[in-house]
Amino acid sequence: MAEKKVSLPAKLINGGVAGLVGVTCVFPIDLAKTRLQNQQGVQVYKGMLDCLAKTIRSEGYFGCYRGAAVNLTLVTPEKAIKLAANDIFRQKLSRDGHLPLWGEVLAGCGAGTCQVVVTTPMEMLKIQLQDAGRLAAQRPVPTPAQAAAPGPAPSLVAPPPARPSQPPRPSATGITVELLKTRGLAGLYRGAGATLMRDVPFSMIYFPLFANLNALGVEKVGNVQTRAPFWQSFVAGCTAGSVAAVAVTPLDVIKTRLQTLQKGEGEDTYRGIIDCTRRILRREGPAAFLKGATCRALVIAPLFGIAQVVYFLGVGEAVLGLLE
Repeated sequence: MAEKKVSLPAKLINGGVAGLVGVTCVFPIDLAKTRLQNQQGVQVYKGMLDCLAKTIRSEGYFGCYRGAAVNLTLVTPEKAIKLAANDIFRQKLSRDGHLPLWGEVLAGCGAGTCQVVVTTPMEMLKIQLQDAGRLAAQRPVPTPAQAAAPGPAPSLVAPPPARPSQPPRPSATGITVELLKTRGLAGLYRGAGATLMRDVPFSMIYFPLFANLNALGVEKVGNVQTRAPFWQSFVAGCTAGSVAAVAVTPLDVIKTRLQTLQKGEGEDTYRGIIDCTRRILRREGPAAFLKGATCRALVIAPLFGIAQVVYFLGVGEAVLGLLE
């Protein structure tokens, strides 16, 4: 039986829709992950729930979606490249419809490598926007004595207390323009090596594990192989995503620290991957490499569960009229 040819445009549409749906659902937890990973000295947040509660209290509900516009804009090409590249590599490496484990790992490696061209600038911008609230929370609030400034004699009606001035919120456009002006295109690709170190192992773990878990629900009737039910694709995506996410969390911590441009008072800056690893280990101990691991698992698990279900719905094929 001839193997069905992979349609690249359909795969790109599927990956894009999957990314949009998934990111919209889990972005607030991703914001908490970034803020927890960047904490070095001052512990503004005690954990994920505390971070989300304080964010909503100080920045409003939509404060949990800081940086979401960048993510939603660039996640379409990122997820499209990742999922489509994996499918294409798997097809190229298959022999007579069979793909050995080494081929699954190699296909995942190729998918993780391809996506970095979009992932690095996306996360570079997203991290600055997500972390702005944490940096603002670290700034000391003036005491009543400091706030009382000398002036004219008090009137009978006391004016309302002045609120401490807040610095202007950064925008993705402003950050991009500043980086291009001061550092060129390389500024947007700061931390590309750390991103590659995180995403390649992630894909090498995720895609083979997902394929094998998903295959447990596939039945063969004669020469026809059925597709796994949607619920199984969702569970397989969640399980494989959470395992891969926790496994590469130390690399994600390093990447987040390297890509954060603005540091709080007393927080380290790093010269590269090795310097970052040494400084974190010396100053914060091994446990620091697992900061945000729970958040990351809670982000990646449903993100890839939703992504795989949407992907297997065949939206791209329907749009392109390939389904008969």
